[in-house]
Amino acid sequence: MKTIAPALEVISNSYGSSFTYTKHAEKTNSKAHLWHYHPEIELVYINGGAGKRQIGSHVSYYTNGSLILIGANLPHCGFTNEQTGNTNETVIHIKPGFLGSDFFVAPEMKRVQNLFSQAKGGIAFGGETKKKIGKKIEMMENQLPFERLLTLLSILDELDSSEDYTVLNADGFSLELQTQGNDRINVVFNYVKDHFQESIAIDEVSSLVSMTTPSFCRYFKKISNKTFTEFVNEYRLVHASKLLAEKPISINEVCYESGFNNFSHFSKSFKQYTGKSASQYRHEHKIIIS
Repeated sequence: MKTIAPALEVISNSYGSSFTYTKHAEKTNSKAHLWHYHPEIELVYINGGAGKRQIGSHVSYYTNGSLILIGANLPHCGFTNEQTGNTNETVIHIKPGFLGSDFFVAPEMKRVQNLFSQAKGGIAFGGETKKKIGKKIEMMENQLPFERLLTLLSILDELDSSEDYTVLNADGFSLELQTQGNDRINVVFNYVKDHFQESIAIDEVSSLVSMTTPSFCRYFKKISNKTFTEFVNEYRLVHASKLLAEKPISINEVCYESGFNNFSHFSKSFKQYTGKSASQYRHEHKIIIS
């Protein structure tokens, strides 16, 4: 069976700059569906809309845009597509030592160092932080290189002082592993991404990575801090959330299109995961449905 590892994305700095600043108009991010990674730290601002985000072993559905900081070499999918409903997506890529190996060792940069360390698990910012920093990120488009650099440093400092954030992957999660371990978990993530709408047998996934089922279960729990079954169900529930918000199809259809084969189990799991019934969730997000 063919599996695809996450693609290494090669990123070049913006002209006259030590980092990369890219603004994608609606629907123009060609990497929206690509499972990829890169050695650069990535800061993403999506100015509105709703969609699915997968970063490492974390998968969730966002609304009203998103502000995310992704650590170096942490695999992720894109966050926007033709259904997202945002106007722009702005992406900043910075190498961990983009201002020299000694720059972030300076006492003034201690907070930013802490931020980069937390970003290894991926960080989502909300509330006022998302609004305030989002405006600054979009403002950078028309700034000269030096002013843009100062704005970026200011943004990083503000992000570290924010209290309105969520670390997306469990404490200690990182795909900066030995090559073999990295390849294994990436094969698993890709398989779930491509087959979550089907029945997935743990022994089949175990064989894909040449492990016994008990060994695979221990390995996956150690890497992601959740069982493989929990990860698959979470992936399906996030997809169900997306369908409920975006597609005017029946809840029964949502259940089966998300990979569940039992409506009662789906309903119970969805309420446990979101705190709402599927119908309540749809009612609260009906403005998103086109």
